[in-house]
Amino acid sequence: MNFISTEFEGLYIIEPKIFKDTRGYFYESYNRSAFEQNGLFFDFVQDNQSRSQYGVVRGLHYQIGLFAQAKLVRVLEGKVLDVVVDLRTDSKSFGKYYSVELSAENQLQFLVPRGFAHGFSVLSENATFLYKCDNFYNKESERGIMYNDPALNIDWKIPLDKMILSPKDMENKYFEEIDKF
Repeated sequence: MNFISTEFEGLYIIEPKIFKDTRGYFYESYNRSAFEQNGLFFDFVQDNQSRSQYGVVRGLHYQIGLFAQAKLVRVLEGKVLDVVVDLRTDSKSFGKYYSVELSAENQLQFLVPRGFAHGFSVLSENATFLYKCDNFYNKESERGIMYNDPALNIDWKIPLDKMILSPKDMENKYFEEIDKF
C-alpha cells in the first residue's frame, strides 16, 4: 500500500498494490499492520455500503462528540467524486474542502479522519460505495452541511439540473451555522 498524504493534516489517499494476471486481480484493501507502520491507528467497527445512480449527491455528513467517525472509503463499482470539509477549528485547512475521484478502475481509497464532513457525487451510471468507520452510527449525533453552500463553493462535477438529493440533505445547515470540532 502506498499512503499519499494531502495538504490536509491526517487526510490520505491510499493506493493499493494490485496483483493482476489473466484471471483478474487481487489486492489487500485494508491491512492494520500497514496502517500502523504509517502511524495510522484506527479500530474500524462498522462497514457501510451504498449503491447510487448518476447525479446522486450524498452529504455532507458527519457526527459530533463521542460519536465522531473516521472513515476509509472506496468504490467497488463505478466512479464518484469524494468530498470532505475540514471542521477542525485548530487546523490550517479549517473550512476548506478537498476532493478526489475514486473509482472501481483506479482502486484508490480515501482515509478521512475524525473532524471532517464527508460526501460524494456519482459520476458514472451507477456506483457502489463502501466505507469502514471507526465508530458506530448515532442518529442524535448526526449533522450535515448544505451541499451548495456558497462559502464552500464545492464543484460536485454534476450539473445542477441533474443532481439528486435526499430530502434530509436538502435541509442541512450552512457551514457558518454548524457544530465544529
